[in-house]
Amino acid sequence: MAPKKSARVSGGPVSRFIQHHFRHFNAASVVDAAKGYVAHLDKGGSMMITLAGAMSTAELGLSLAEMIRRDKVQLITCTGANLEEDVFNLVAHDYYERVPHYRMLTAKDEQALLNRHMNRVTDTCIPEGEAMRRMEKAMLEVWTRADAKGEHFFPHEFFYQVLLSGKYRKYYQIDPKDSWMLAAAERNLPMVVPGWEDSTLGNMYAAAVIRGEVRNVHTVRTGIEYMTWLAEFYTQTTRKSRLGMFQIGGGIAGDFPICVVPMLHQDLQRTRVPLWDYFCQISDSTTSYGSYSGAVPNEKITWGKLGMKTPKFIIESDATIVAPLIFAHVLGW
Repeated sequence: MAPKKSARVSGGPVSRFIQHHFRHFNAASVVDAAKGYVAHLDKGGSMMITLAGAMSTAELGLSLAEMIRRDKVQLITCTGANLEEDVFNLVAHDYYERVPHYRMLTAKDEQALLNRHMNRVTDTCIPEGEAMRRMEKAMLEVWTRADAKGEHFFPHEFFYQVLLSGKYRKYYQIDPKDSWMLAAAERNLPMVVPGWEDSTLGNMYAAAVIRGEVRNVHTVRTGIEYMTWLAEFYTQTTRKSRLGMFQIGGGIAGDFPICVVPMLHQDLQRTRVPLWDYFCQISDSTTSYGSYSGAVPNEKITWGKLGMKTPKFIIESDATIVAPLIFAHVLGW
Protein backbone atom coordinates (compact mmCIF):
# COMPACT_ATOMS: atom_id res chain seq x y z
CA MET A 1 0.00 0.00 0.00
CA ALA A 2 1.38 3.38 -1.00
CA PRO A 3 2.05 5.96 1.71
CA LYS A 4 -0.50 8.73 2.06
CA LYS A 5 0.39 12.04 0.45
CA SER A 6 -0.45 15.44 1.87
CA ALA A 7 -3.59 16.70 0.14
CA ARG A 8 -3.49 20.03 -1.62
CA VAL A 9 -5.83 22.44 0.14
CA SER A 10 -7.67 24.96 -2.04
CA GLY A 11 -10.78 27.13 -2.19
CA GLY A 12 -12.33 29.49 0.33
CA PRO A 13 -12.43 29.23 4.15
CA VAL A 14 -15.08 26.49 4.29
CA SER A 15 -13.41 24.45 1.57
CA ARG A 16 -10.02 24.74 3.25
CA PHE A 17 -11.51 23.78 6.62
CA ILE A 18 -13.09 20.54 5.43
CA GLN A 19 -10.01 19.59 3.40
CA HIS A 20 -7.78 20.08 6.43
CA HIS A 21 -9.99 18.51 9.11
CA PHE A 22 -12.12 15.93 7.27
CA ARG A 23 -9.55 13.19 6.72
CA HIS A 24 -11.17 9.86 7.60
CA PHE A 25 -14.38 7.82 7.48
CA ASN A 26 -17.56 9.77 6.61
CA ALA A 27 -15.66 13.04 6.85
CA ALA A 28 -13.17 11.94 4.19
CA SER A 29 -16.05 10.80 1.99
CA VAL A 30 -17.44 14.32 2.12
CA VAL A 31 -14.20 15.73 0.70
CA ASP A 32 -13.83 12.94 -1.87
CA ALA A 33 -17.41 13.42 -3.09
CA ALA A 34 -17.00 17.19 -3.29
CA LYS A 35 -13.78 16.89 -5.28
CA GLY A 36 -15.44 14.30 -7.52
CA TYR A 37 -18.33 16.68 -8.16
CA VAL A 38 -15.90 19.43 -9.22
CA ALA A 39 -13.92 17.02 -11.39
CA HIS A 40 -17.10 15.87 -13.12
CA LEU A 41 -18.06 19.45 -13.98
CA ASP A 42 -14.51 20.34 -15.00
CA LYS A 43 -14.47 17.63 -17.64
CA GLY A 44 -17.66 19.03 -19.15
CA GLY A 45 -20.18 16.89 -17.30
CA SER A 46 -23.68 17.89 -16.20
CA MET A 47 -25.16 17.20 -12.76
CA MET A 48 -28.57 16.24 -11.45
CA ILE A 49 -29.32 16.86 -7.78
CA THR A 50 -32.13 14.90 -6.14
CA LEU A 51 -33.90 16.17 -3.03
CA ALA A 52 -35.72 13.85 -0.66
CA GLY A 53 -36.62 14.42 2.98
CA ALA A 54 -37.42 17.96 4.10
CA MET A 55 -34.44 19.77 2.66
CA SER A 56 -36.44 22.84 1.63
CA THR A 57 -37.80 23.33 5.14
CA ALA A 58 -34.21 22.85 6.31
CA GLU A 59 -33.51 25.91 4.10
CA LEU A 60 -31.06 24.25 1.75
CA GLY A 61 -31.82 27.13 -0.57
CA LEU A 62 -29.18 29.14 1.29
CA SER A 63 -26.57 27.22 -0.71
CA LEU A 64 -28.55 25.43 -3.44
CA ALA A 65 -29.86 28.66 -4.95
CA GLU A 66 -26.31 29.82 -5.61
CA MET A 67 -25.45 26.40 -7.08
CA ILE A 68 -28.27 26.96 -9.57
CA ARG A 69 -27.24 30.54 -10.38
CA ARG A 70 -23.62 29.48 -10.89
CA ASP A 71 -24.64 26.63 -13.25
CA LYS A 72 -23.36 23.90 -10.92
CA VAL A 73 -26.56 21.89 -11.38
CA GLN A 74 -28.38 21.28 -14.66
CA LEU A 75 -31.37 19.24 -13.47
CA ILE A 76 -33.21 18.81 -10.17
CA THR A 77 -35.41 15.88 -9.21
CA CYS A 78 -37.34 16.42 -6.02
CA THR A 79 -40.40 15.38 -4.07
CA GLY A 80 -43.55 17.46 -4.22
CA ALA A 81 -42.93 18.46 -0.61
CA ASN A 82 -39.52 19.96 -1.42
CA LEU A 83 -40.98 21.75 -4.45
CA GLU A 84 -43.64 23.51 -2.40
CA GLU A 85 -41.89 23.95 0.93
CA ASP A 86 -39.20 26.23 -0.46
CA VAL A 87 -41.99 28.52 -1.70
CA PHE A 88 -43.88 28.23 1.59
CA ASN A 89 -40.74 29.47 3.33
CA LEU A 90 -40.33 32.25 0.78
CA VAL A 91 -43.77 33.76 1.45
CA ALA A 92 -44.34 32.90 5.12
CA HIS A 93 -40.95 32.63 6.84
CA ASP A 94 -41.80 35.11 9.60
CA TYR A 95 -44.77 32.99 10.68
CA TYR A 96 -42.75 29.79 11.05
CA GLU A 97 -42.00 28.57 14.55
CA ARG A 98 -39.00 26.55 15.63
CA VAL A 99 -39.41 23.85 18.28
CA PRO A 100 -35.88 23.05 19.48
CA HIS A 101 -37.21 20.59 22.10
CA TYR A 102 -39.14 18.59 19.47
CA ARG A 103 -37.83 15.28 20.81
CA MET A 104 -39.64 15.87 24.09
CA LEU A 105 -43.07 16.77 22.72
CA THR A 106 -46.01 14.82 24.07
CA ALA A 107 -49.10 13.82 22.13
CA LYS A 108 -50.88 16.69 23.90
CA ASP A 109 -48.20 19.11 22.69
CA GLU A 110 -48.62 17.87 19.14
CA GLN A 111 -52.40 18.26 19.33
CA ALA A 112 -51.93 21.83 20.52
CA LEU A 113 -49.83 22.56 17.44
CA LEU A 114 -52.53 21.05 15.23
CA ASN A 115 -55.18 23.18 16.91
CA ARG A 116 -53.12 26.26 15.94
CA HIS A 117 -52.73 24.94 12.36
CA MET A 118 -48.97 24.61 12.76
CA ASN A 119 -47.70 21.61 10.81
CA ARG A 120 -44.46 20.28 12.29
CA VAL A 121 -41.46 19.06 10.29
CA THR A 122 -38.91 17.92 12.89
CA ASP A 123 -38.04 21.19 14.69
CA THR A 124 -39.94 23.53 12.36
CA CYS A 125 -43.65 24.33 12.23
CA ILE A 126 -45.14 25.48 8.92
CA PRO A 127 -48.13 27.84 9.32
CA GLU A 128 -51.09 26.54 7.34
CA GLY A 129 -52.83 29.87 6.75
CA GLU A 130 -49.87 32.04 5.76
CA ALA A 131 -48.00 29.37 3.78
CA MET A 132 -50.20 26.57 2.50
CA ARG A 133 -53.50 28.41 2.00
CA ARG A 134 -51.78 31.41 0.44
CA MET A 135 -50.11 29.19 -2.13
CA GLU A 136 -53.28 27.18 -2.65
CA LYS A 137 -54.97 30.42 -3.79
CA ALA A 138 -52.09 31.22 -6.13
CA MET A 139 -51.99 27.74 -7.62
CA LEU A 140 -55.77 27.56 -8.08
CA GLU A 141 -55.51 30.63 -10.30
CA VAL A 142 -52.98 29.05 -12.66
CA TRP A 143 -54.58 25.58 -12.52
CA THR A 144 -58.05 26.83 -13.42
CA ARG A 145 -56.73 29.19 -16.11
CA ALA A 146 -54.83 26.36 -17.80
CA ASP A 147 -57.81 24.03 -17.40
CA ALA A 148 -60.14 26.54 -19.10
CA LYS A 149 -57.72 26.80 -22.04
CA GLY A 150 -57.20 23.05 -22.30
CA GLU A 151 -53.52 23.45 -21.45
CA HIS A 152 -51.37 21.01 -19.51
CA PHE A 153 -48.22 21.74 -17.50
CA PHE A 154 -45.93 19.90 -15.11
CA PRO A 155 -46.21 20.75 -11.38
CA HIS A 156 -42.95 22.73 -11.36
CA GLU A 157 -44.05 24.71 -14.43
CA PHE A 158 -47.11 25.96 -12.56
CA PHE A 159 -44.82 27.07 -9.72
CA TYR A 160 -42.61 28.86 -12.23
CA GLN A 161 -45.66 30.71 -13.60
CA VAL A 162 -46.62 31.92 -10.13
CA LEU A 163 -43.09 32.97 -9.17
CA LEU A 164 -42.28 34.71 -12.44
CA SER A 165 -45.58 36.61 -12.45
CA GLY A 166 -44.26 38.73 -9.59
CA LYS A 167 -47.74 38.78 -8.10
CA TYR A 168 -46.59 37.35 -4.78
CA ARG A 169 -43.34 39.30 -4.47
CA LYS A 170 -44.94 41.54 -1.84
CA TYR A 171 -45.24 38.51 0.44
CA TYR A 172 -41.56 37.53 0.31
CA GLN A 173 -40.19 37.22 3.85
CA ILE A 174 -36.67 36.00 3.11
CA ASP A 175 -33.99 37.38 0.85
CA PRO A 176 -35.13 36.14 -2.60
CA LYS A 177 -31.57 35.02 -3.37
CA ASP A 178 -32.00 32.28 -0.73
CA SER A 179 -34.93 30.61 -2.49
CA TRP A 180 -33.75 27.78 -4.71
CA MET A 181 -37.15 27.58 -6.44
CA LEU A 182 -36.96 31.24 -7.39
CA ALA A 183 -33.44 30.72 -8.75
CA ALA A 184 -34.68 27.68 -10.69
CA ALA A 185 -37.64 29.60 -12.11
CA GLU A 186 -35.44 32.47 -13.24
CA ARG A 187 -33.18 30.06 -15.12
CA ASN A 188 -36.07 27.83 -16.26
CA LEU A 189 -34.09 24.95 -14.79
CA PRO A 190 -35.27 21.52 -15.95
CA MET A 191 -36.98 19.66 -13.16
CA VAL A 192 -38.61 16.30 -12.44
CA VAL A 193 -41.11 15.88 -9.59
CA PRO A 194 -42.18 12.23 -9.32
CA GLY A 195 -45.12 11.45 -7.08
CA TRP A 196 -46.12 15.12 -6.86
CA GLU A 197 -49.58 13.94 -5.83
CA ASP A 198 -48.08 13.03 -2.44
CA SER A 199 -47.76 16.65 -1.31
CA THR A 200 -49.90 19.28 0.34
CA LEU A 201 -50.65 21.06 -2.94
CA GLY A 202 -51.12 17.71 -4.64
CA ASN A 203 -53.88 16.98 -2.13
CA MET A 204 -55.32 20.46 -2.73
CA TYR A 205 -55.31 19.81 -6.47
CA ALA A 206 -57.20 16.55 -5.96
CA ALA A 207 -59.74 18.46 -3.86
CA ALA A 208 -60.12 21.05 -6.63
CA VAL A 209 -60.83 18.24 -9.10
CA ILE A 210 -63.42 16.72 -6.75
CA ARG A 211 -65.09 20.12 -6.27
CA GLY A 212 -65.20 20.57 -10.04
CA GLU A 213 -63.00 23.68 -10.10
CA VAL A 214 -60.57 21.78 -12.32
CA ARG A 215 -62.44 19.71 -14.89
CA ASN A 216 -59.58 17.78 -16.48
CA VAL A 217 -57.57 15.83 -13.93
CA HIS A 218 -54.64 15.83 -16.39
CA THR A 219 -54.31 19.62 -16.40
CA VAL A 220 -51.33 18.89 -14.13
CA ARG A 221 -49.12 16.42 -15.96
CA THR A 222 -48.13 13.21 -14.17
CA GLY A 223 -45.16 11.03 -13.27
CA ILE A 224 -45.25 8.88 -16.40
CA GLU A 225 -45.02 12.05 -18.49
CA TYR A 226 -42.07 13.14 -16.35
CA MET A 227 -40.35 9.82 -17.11
CA THR A 228 -40.91 10.11 -20.84
CA TRP A 229 -39.58 13.69 -20.72
CA LEU A 230 -36.56 12.55 -18.69
CA ALA A 231 -35.82 9.76 -21.19
CA GLU A 232 -35.51 12.30 -24.00
CA PHE A 233 -33.62 14.80 -21.84
CA TYR A 234 -31.10 12.14 -20.80
CA THR A 235 -30.69 10.87 -24.36
CA GLN A 236 -30.12 14.34 -25.80
CA THR A 237 -27.95 15.68 -22.95
CA THR A 238 -25.56 12.73 -22.92
CA ARG A 239 -24.79 13.22 -26.58
CA LYS A 240 -22.86 16.32 -25.51
CA SER A 241 -21.94 15.72 -21.85
CA ARG A 242 -22.15 12.94 -19.30
CA LEU A 243 -24.74 13.20 -16.52
CA GLY A 244 -23.90 12.71 -12.86
CA MET A 245 -26.27 12.18 -9.95
CA PHE A 246 -25.93 13.81 -6.54
CA GLN A 247 -28.55 12.22 -4.34
CA ILE A 248 -29.75 13.70 -1.05
CA GLY A 249 -31.70 11.11 0.90
CA GLY A 250 -33.44 8.14 -0.69
CA GLY A 251 -36.95 7.29 -1.79
CA ILE A 252 -38.69 8.29 -4.99
CA ALA A 253 -36.60 11.43 -5.56
CA GLY A 254 -33.56 9.23 -6.19
CA ASP A 255 -35.03 5.93 -7.34
CA PHE A 256 -37.27 7.44 -10.04
CA PRO A 257 -34.64 9.27 -12.13
CA ILE A 258 -31.80 6.77 -11.78
CA CYS A 259 -34.04 4.14 -13.40
CA VAL A 260 -34.17 6.08 -16.67
CA VAL A 261 -30.89 4.50 -17.81
CA PRO A 262 -31.89 0.82 -17.53
CA MET A 263 -35.23 1.76 -19.08
CA LEU A 264 -33.46 3.35 -22.05
CA HIS A 265 -31.13 0.36 -22.43
CA GLN A 266 -33.49 -2.53 -21.77
CA ASP A 267 -36.92 -1.28 -22.87
CA LEU A 268 -36.02 1.15 -25.66
CA GLN A 269 -32.81 -0.56 -26.83
CA ARG A 270 -30.89 2.74 -26.74
CA THR A 271 -27.77 0.85 -25.78
CA ARG A 272 -25.40 3.65 -26.79
CA VAL A 273 -26.75 5.93 -24.06
CA PRO A 274 -24.06 6.07 -21.34
CA LEU A 275 -24.57 5.12 -17.71
CA TRP A 276 -24.61 7.76 -14.99
CA ASP A 277 -21.08 9.17 -14.88
CA TYR A 278 -20.89 10.17 -11.19
CA PHE A 279 -22.89 9.06 -8.17
CA CYS A 280 -23.03 10.31 -4.61
CA GLN A 281 -25.64 9.61 -1.97
CA ILE A 282 -25.96 11.32 1.40
CA SER A 283 -28.18 9.23 3.63
CA ASP A 284 -28.61 8.33 7.28
CA SER A 285 -30.32 5.09 6.26
CA THR A 286 -28.72 1.98 7.72
CA THR A 287 -26.66 0.16 5.09
CA SER A 288 -28.62 -2.85 3.87
CA TYR A 289 -29.27 -4.76 0.68
CA GLY A 290 -33.04 -4.95 1.13
CA SER A 291 -33.81 -1.28 0.59
CA TYR A 292 -33.04 1.26 -2.09
CA SER A 293 -32.02 3.96 0.38
CA GLY A 294 -29.66 1.67 2.28
CA ALA A 295 -28.06 -0.19 -0.61
CA VAL A 296 -24.42 0.55 -1.37
CA PRO A 297 -23.72 2.06 -4.83
CA ASN A 298 -22.18 -1.14 -6.23
CA GLU A 299 -25.57 -2.87 -6.04
CA LYS A 300 -26.72 -0.45 -8.73
CA ILE A 301 -24.25 -2.04 -11.16
CA THR A 302 -26.46 -5.14 -11.34
CA TRP A 303 -29.44 -2.99 -12.31
CA GLY A 304 -27.62 -1.30 -15.18
CA LYS A 305 -27.55 2.12 -13.53
CA LEU A 306 -23.85 2.57 -12.70
CA GLY A 307 -20.71 1.05 -14.18
CA MET A 308 -17.73 -0.58 -12.50
CA LYS A 309 -15.61 2.55 -13.04
CA THR A 310 -18.27 5.15 -12.20
CA PRO A 311 -17.00 7.38 -9.37
CA LYS A 312 -19.21 6.36 -6.44
CA PHE A 313 -19.53 7.93 -3.00
CA ILE A 314 -21.79 7.19 -0.07
CA ILE A 315 -21.87 9.44 2.97
CA GLU A 316 -23.73 8.03 5.96
CA SER A 317 -24.63 11.26 7.68
CA ASP A 318 -27.17 14.04 8.06
CA ALA A 319 -27.69 15.81 4.73
CA THR A 320 -28.64 19.06 6.47
CA ILE A 321 -25.02 19.19 7.66
CA VAL A 322 -23.21 17.56 4.76
CA ALA A 323 -24.88 18.96 1.63
CA PRO A 324 -24.12 22.65 2.39
CA LEU A 325 -20.45 21.74 3.01
CA ILE A 326 -20.17 19.96 -0.33
CA PHE A 327 -21.94 22.80 -2.12
CA ALA A 328 -19.57 25.26 -0.42
CA HIS A 329 -16.61 23.36 -1.82
CA VAL A 330 -18.13 23.20 -5.31
CA LEU A 331 -18.73 26.96 -5.14
CA GLY A 332 -15.23 27.63 -3.88
CA TRP A 333 -16.44 29.09 -0.59
